[in-house]
Amino acid sequence: MSNAIHHPWDSAPEEGEAIEIAGGILWMRLPLPMALDHVNIYALDDGDGWTVVDTGMSSRKTKAIWAALIAGPLAAKPVRRLIVTHHHPDHIGLAGWFQAQGVELITTRTAWLYARMLVLDEQPKATPEAMLFYQRAGVDAAARAQKAAERPFNFADVVDAMPQGFTRISEGDIVTAGGRRWLVRLGQGHAPDHATLWSMDDALIIGGDQLLPGISANIGVYPTEPEADPLGEWLDSTRSFAPHATADQLVLPGHKLPFTGLPFRLVQLAENHESALARLLGHLRQPHTAAQCFVPLFKREITGSQHGLALVEAVAHLNYLLKRGLVSRSLDGEGAWIWQAS
Repeated sequence: MSNAIHHPWDSAPEEGEAIEIAGGILWMRLPLPMALDHVNIYALDDGDGWTVVDTGMSSRKTKAIWAALIAGPLAAKPVRRLIVTHHHPDHIGLAGWFQAQGVELITTRTAWLYARMLVLDEQPKATPEAMLFYQRAGVDAAARAQKAAERPFNFADVVDAMPQGFTRISEGDIVTAGGRRWLVRLGQGHAPDHATLWSMDDALIIGGDQLLPGISANIGVYPTEPEADPLGEWLDSTRSFAPHATADQLVLPGHKLPFTGLPFRLVQLAENHESALARLLGHLRQPHTAAQCFVPLFKREITGSQHGLALVEAVAHLNYLLKRGLVSRSLDGEGAWIWQAS
């Protein structure tokens, strides 16, 4: 099965350039200021214009690269529509910038509402709800004090203001772009109502972050919904895609390289989390906080800039086990949830 996943291209397009990966479909890439240092974007040729998929984060550099793309690979015709797969900043960051130029935004209602709300919800310091979340997760007092003193990440830092108005897509809708009809299938877990597009005319899928090769999308619980079960939703979505997946489909992911072998990858995505859950249950034979669960989940301690993503993913795995009666939790004297296998 080591050959089940195949990458037709062994390298990505250079900055400001594009690779035609199928008739009328261009693959481009934008940089990101984080460990996952890029996001894939796509342009679909509609004859009289382009439909673009996802945007990258908002920054002067990203806008300059877009200007080069529009003047270069996309120069033959204007960008008329933008499809955004989900509300995360690396995918929706420049939606408002495009809309200001007359481009139609197409996305799910949930993605638009989340993004617009978060752009407007700028906070100069961590909210009481966020601080309680860190306390419940077992972040120590010194680290919490540092978080309380820092300006937190705000969507408005990397997402342009989003005007009113968008075109909604929902489960089962058909979008015509790039000379193809695309069936909308929604995924859950990484982001609510994450749109994936499945070509009805050839073996192509625009997978966003729901269908990635080599890495798993972050599955996190956040202060906005601390009792959520995104991992359960992710596993359900992964299984729901399986009947529609074939080995020859070319998946155009939000990160990494396009790939074939989706049936095996869907199994792999589920098994990766199921294995992590089994290791976590073994770890919880003794009581631990969420912040003490990184090693069984990720096979290493995680510090620095990746600590926050690891923490929200640890809580997601713990919530999954709790909702299925496999663990219990109680508050310790520091106000942290202590988790233990039932």
